[in-house]
Amino acid sequence: MEAQPLVSVIIIFLNGEEFIDEAIQSVLGQSYQKWELLLVDDGSTDRSIEIAKKYIEQYPNKIYYLEHEKHQNCGMSASRNLGIRHSKGKYVAFLDADDVWLPHKLEQQVKLMEAHPEVGLLCGPALWWYGWTGKAEDFQFDYVEKLIEPSDNPFIEPPRLVTKAPIPCPSTLLIRREALDRVGGFEETFRGLYEDQAFYAKVYLEVPVLVGSECLIKYRQHANSCCSVALDSGQKSVKNLFFLNWLENYLAGKGLQETEFWQDIQKQLWPYRQPVLYNLTRWTRHFVQEIKRRWKSIVQKALPAKL
Repeated sequence: MEAQPLVSVIIIFLNGEEFIDEAIQSVLGQSYQKWELLLVDDGSTDRSIEIAKKYIEQYPNKIYYLEHEKHQNCGMSASRNLGIRHSKGKYVAFLDADDVWLPHKLEQQVKLMEAHPEVGLLCGPALWWYGWTGKAEDFQFDYVEKLIEPSDNPFIEPPRLVTKAPIPCPSTLLIRREALDRVGGFEETFRGLYEDQAFYAKVYLEVPVLVGSECLIKYRQHANSCCSVALDSGQKSVKNLFFLNWLENYLAGKGLQETEFWQDIQKQLWPYRQPVLYNLTRWTRHFVQEIKRRWKSIVQKALPAKL
């Protein structure tokens, strides 16, 4: 690379005092240093504000603090969009306040993006990090996710439906600013679940995506994460229906009703829109399989034993 491009790093946080310091330190520890860091407060009431402002004082032209009007809680999508609006970089990277980057994350990804100017977004596998607790029993659960098979093409060409493409951890992303402008950022109607899927749906339909093979982040697993809280509260089914309805409308707005994408979404919506028929079909299928199993058992018992 001749001139290093600026990377805008966006960390959104809501009462993240337990982990945000470690996240910020992982940005400071990057081997690639041409970055700005935007800390976006989504209405915190704990010490995370104090921690964020401490870094702003130490790095006044490098780290910036943002918040919503009247210190409101507006959700992850709105907070990421606030950071995007104030970003100046050629590339934008997201780091959740409870995750950690490995030291060469930005260096490796910027090098790849500069080598592939046709690519709009770069993502990669993450370490699902249970061992952050330091407890021996938690280390055994650590694993690196597999986004694609080694034999698969790492270049994903648009248009591609999100249900048939990887759903990476947002902390792995590096995206061109022009690609963000093209897709319109994150969908602010989503809060709690499916923010990421809605964003990826727009990206996969519009720009080429490159899936890297190297694990460059630690994706912390804990009970207080936004995803865990939403799943524990039983919101997944309702949120999934909301996402599918949104995606159907989005595809219709793009004029994609006569595509395999549209047919795939209709199949996923069918159980919600025809619950009685769907359950009857499931029961019938189960009944037929059970009859076949019992008939096979009867036939086998009736056959003469081998000599």
